[in-house]
Amino acid sequence: MKLFFKLTLICVFSVSASAAIFFLSLGFLVSQHAANPEKSDVIVVLGGDNGLRVRKGAELYNAGYAAHVILTGIDERFYRPGHPNWRERRIIALGVPKKAIRVDAKSKTTWEEAENTSNTMEKNGWKSVIVVSDPPHLLRLHQTWSKAFEGSSKKFILISTSPPWWHKVFWWKNKQSYQFVISEIKKNLFYAAVYY
Repeated sequence: MKLFFKLTLICVFSVSASAAIFFLSLGFLVSQHAANPEKSDVIVVLGGDNGLRVRKGAELYNAGYAAHVILTGIDERFYRPGHPNWRERRIIALGVPKKAIRVDAKSKTTWEEAENTSNTMEKNGWKSVIVVSDPPHLLRLHQTWSKAFEGSSKKFILISTSPPWWHKVFWWKNKQSYQFVISEIKKNLFYAAVYY
């Protein structure tokens, strides 16, 4: 009986320790595909943020990494090309000329952003893209863009913003970071079942 109790205790401890390590490593898992920028044909600034992605996209443009910028995450129902929305106004204010900006108001999901960008690149003869988003989004982006570019010579580089709420080890301590990571884990599972 003592041996059984000991083995049960060891088993419970091992499972608990493994679960804790897995939970704590989620921050590394979702953000592991961040890379350094390289000269590319276009920068895609994904929507769904409060301006950090726009700022990072402008920094990359101003540093000469690409001559074109595509903004996504703009709702087609409310978009009027003659009246730039806040994301366009912000990136223009940060030094990106209006003529360098294209707006993707059609895409509603990460999958559509990748597919529509791939089509735009095809039409323009572009071969490389920098994709800007937040750290917890990068795992799903890597999987999605890899699938969307599969069989082509096009390549993508994922560039992460540096949000004040993000820490890859202590992500669970910040409410925004925690919600983002948990949401991304669920979305990754959904995308794996539906798209990959």
